[in-house]
Amino acid sequence: MAAPQVWLNACEPSGDMHAASLAGALCEQSPGIRLRGMGGDAMQAQQVELLLRMEGLSVMGVSEVVAYLPRVFKMWRTIRNELARHRPDAVVLVDSPDFHFRVARMASTLGIPVFYYISPQVWAWRQSRVAFLRRHVRRMFCILPFEPEFYRSRGMVADFVGHPLVEELSSPDLLGIAPRLNRIGILPGSRKSEIQRMMPVFAQAAAILLSDNPDLECCVVKAPSVQEQVIREHCPEHLPLRFVEPTDRYAIMRSCALVLATSGTATLECALLQVPTIVAYRFSQLSFLVGVRLVRVPAISLANLILRRPVLPEFLQHQARPETIAAQARNWLAKPEQMDRIRQELTRLPGLLAMPDIPSKALSPGTPRRPAAHRVAEMILSDLTCSA
Repeated sequence: MAAPQVWLNACEPSGDMHAASLAGALCEQSPGIRLRGMGGDAMQAQQVELLLRMEGLSVMGVSEVVAYLPRVFKMWRTIRNELARHRPDAVVLVDSPDFHFRVARMASTLGIPVFYYISPQVWAWRQSRVAFLRRHVRRMFCILPFEPEFYRSRGMVADFVGHPLVEELSSPDLLGIAPRLNRIGILPGSRKSEIQRMMPVFAQAAAILLSDNPDLECCVVKAPSVQEQVIREHCPEHLPLRFVEPTDRYAIMRSCALVLATSGTATLECALLQVPTIVAYRFSQLSFLVGVRLVRVPAISLANLILRRPVLPEFLQHQARPETIAAQARNWLAKPEQMDRIRQELTRLPGLLAMPDIPSKALSPGTPRRPAAHRVAEMILSDLTCSA
């Protein structure tokens, strides 16, 4: 079989990183493979030929997506034309269902196999969308342990491949960093709409905490591709904040006594780093009203869902106020033993998210886990070989 051509599509920073890891694994396992698609700097660094850049597209919620529709339709047309012209052997979609469902339909209509990596969280809301996925997606790669059974019970081919963050965040060097009781982290999110809504809340909460303890160090951890100025626009000028570059984020997060975080991948990163985290989120009013009717899960943070209990406190919509968040943080800082108990609870997460082919108990010292991206690449290439 000739070296395949694969179209990779990612729409936001976390998806760009996961797609980049997959691109590296595909190139390693299939020298000569041609990778084209849509993404960001991480994918480009892995020699993916980008026909479209993802910057400016990271949105969440009904009203936010509507505001971006002209740009989105233009991107969809470009992707449709590229797929029809070049007919790649496969299309791989990474997360971002609001954008990728239409791409899935385009590809499957053209007879191109579609693989989905980082399963869309249709188990949480809009479960009716599984019927669409069953028609248009050949295989689903899941990073949460409860997802495959959800899809299989609905007639889809789905595999649990382990969570890619487990390998990255389980290093002894990272987990050996001791928390500092006078340092808190602030993670306002990666999307502009999230930063606009959450950073003022977190900044006011930090101001309250600083009024209690002026020696407190507040570290704002930037997501990849987010400019510092975008965050500063939503902070009081007088507030003493330290801005942390994405390359240093995990070490700083681990060193924090606690973190104030916008709900999303970052909260799972904090949990895997065993950092007590206060999770908050505010939607637009329209998105919230729609979500209340459709969401079918008891928690918004992945750590709580995976652990099946409310280990991390969550503040959603009208509960996400500076004074309530500051009160929770103040309580923790006054009673460090509460944070110690949370850290102990969070040590269970890596075992629940471990790679299925190498159980964590069977690992001998020094044995590397097989990264999730390598397993996904192997499955995609094997599938393409069998169907050739």
